Amino acid sequence: MSDIIVKPIGYIASPFKRIEEIPPQSVYAKEKVATIKLMEEYKEGLKDLENYSHIIVQFYFHQSKGYELLTLTPWSDERKGVFATRSPKRPNPIGISIVKLRKIEGCHIEIEGVDMLDQTPVIDIKPYVAKLNPENME
Repeated sequence: MSDIIVKPIGYIASPFKRIEEIPPQSVYAKEKVATIKLMEEYKEGLKDLENYSHIIVQFYFHQSKGYELLTLTPWSDERKGVFATRSPKRPNPIGISIVKLRKIEGCHIEIEGVDMLDQTPVIDIKPYVAKLNPENME
């Protein structure tokens, strides 16, 4: 099996500067606004993204160190499997958040409902479609 190589397409400019400030997921930070600063070489890929109200942001937990397969969550005293949690300490420290798309200006994507640390590397962006509509599918 070959190695998987993933490179950032941009970075988050977030109000969260410390890990302890980050909410457990984006629904707990609806009023928090951030900007994805996309690298210029990917700008053309933003075409038509403004047609969606929400986007899925995949990112790399760049401050996460190590992992445990059984972990505690803030909501329980019982250890849970890491794949049953949103813990950033994972075998592959990749996160995903659904956020509101506010606006796009050049290579800057303003989002709302952010739960990412400042300078978090963005791996991918996808449109979020709550209801499948054959006219919107590609």
